[in-house]
Amino acid sequence: MSKHDEVSVVKQQLAGKRVLITGTTGFLAKVLLETLIRQVPEIAEFVLLIRGNREYPSAQERFQGEVLSSSIFEPLRVQDPGNLYFLCNEKIRCITGEATEPNFGLSEQEFSDLASSVDIVVNSAASVNFREEMDQALSINALCLLNMTKLVKMAGNIPFIQVSTCYVNGYNEGHMYEEVVKPFGPTPIKRNVRGYYDVEPVISDLQSKIASVRKSHIGDEDSLSKKLVDLGIRESNRYGWNDTYTFTKWIGEQIAMREMQGGTLTILRPSIVESTLRSPVPGWIEGVKVGDAIILAYARRKVTFFPAKTDGIVDIIPVDMVANSIVLAMAESLASARQHRIYQACSGSRNPMLVGDFINWVTG
Repeated sequence: MSKHDEVSVVKQQLAGKRVLITGTTGFLAKVLLETLIRQVPEIAEFVLLIRGNREYPSAQERFQGEVLSSSIFEPLRVQDPGNLYFLCNEKIRCITGEATEPNFGLSEQEFSDLASSVDIVVNSAASVNFREEMDQALSINALCLLNMTKLVKMAGNIPFIQVSTCYVNGYNEGHMYEEVVKPFGPTPIKRNVRGYYDVEPVISDLQSKIASVRKSHIGDEDSLSKKLVDLGIRESNRYGWNDTYTFTKWIGEQIAMREMQGGTLTILRPSIVESTLRSPVPGWIEGVKVGDAIILAYARRKVTFFPAKTDGIVDIIPVDMVANSIVLAMAESLASARQHRIYQACSGSRNPMLVGDFINWVTG
């Protein structure tokens, strides 16, 4: 199949569909939205679930202030400003809601109306802080999947795309395949006969410990925050993960697989997501990402050398390649329903970047 044929198939599958996307105030979902607007104009409607904040109380205000204002949309603004204006007014619908709250904080009727008005859901919302407070990480990266899958099932078991991370593999070593990850820690977790791991006892244990920490630090918010961060790291290590982010994303995968039994689920796991390779422009980035911190530290003379094994692999993947992977996953899930799929968007096995090369590029 030629590249043109692949594009035609994607457009055919997504034509007329109403796509709900979460996390569009974040790095990856901004690029995904821009990619879909530019490459698949056949999509009928974009439904964006956005949490209001102090500066932008409504989803529409936050979309205008934090999403549409991003430089990722600059090529679209320059090339066809009239069409972008039309899209924002006719094809983009912003819903003010919180993914971690029951029914997204909407009324039962509003939630039901939302379910009846979407054809596919892409969940890109996450807390990517490796040292997030345990309660926040569990809520955002795992428990919100209960709300997402409730919507998906109410909508008629429509396809669900869950953006996860390659690093759900935790302490496991060697080649990591596109399959359910087995925990590799001192505390065992029982595997269900249907393939996923039974995480309810893990969640109950974590919630009990969170409640205990909260009770012992009433009125001391600074100390409470530190203790919840420490709890997250300690529990992640105990179950077989390096940090709270990857641990809770793994829990989220298990919830999604359990709740989507008999449904259409794709789990997409990127590695370290960095700047664009080509689209819409090469080298676009927003904020300081995982690989940037050490580069900035060296540039500012905070560090003078890189203490690392030079033959190690830095698994970096451009954000536009991840966005394209999500688009392909969306089309496939619509074309072939009632399946569970796991894909990894990474570079380490086919086009690895060695730590030594990375150091030479930064210091050369």
